[in-house]
Amino acid sequence: MTKLIRVLPVFALMGGCVIHEASDNDCCAPPPPDCCAQPPPPANYAPDVFEAAAGVYWDPGLHDDVWYFDSTVDDPDGPYDIASVWADVYDDRTDQYIDSFELYPTDDPYRWYSDWLGHSTYLDPWYGYYSVDFVVYDAYGATDYTTVWAGSY
Repeated sequence: MTKLIRVLPVFALMGGCVIHEASDNDCCAPPPPDCCAQPPPPANYAPDVFEAAAGVYWDPGLHDDVWYFDSTVDDPDGPYDIASVWADVYDDRTDQYIDSFELYPTDDPYRWYSDWLGHSTYLDPWYGYYSVDFVVYDAYGATDYTTVWAGSY
């Protein structure tokens, strides 16, 4: 029992690290892995907005104006890396933000689209000074955007 009591303080002072000493025989051996190192983040490329269109039309069946937002986007990491696309509308005369509209993926992975009933928006179909920023976000937060004029009556 006294031998165990003498050895316990020695074990308590020992750390958990292993020291590797290079010798002439292992000059080309790789260094030991660092157990706490984080793997590098995956390479991520920013998405691209290739085409975009926004405008309004009258739907006689709904008896309302319909605002549409349409974009073609891609990502060098693949079209399925795209997380969301938004259309942010601004008044170009006053430089004020008006509203944002989420676009949704279609059957074509490169095309995102949405349309909104006129009475559900703050947009005036007769006002001709709206600009729309189409902003695309990928899964890692990289973005791209393009700005277009919104069509009106």
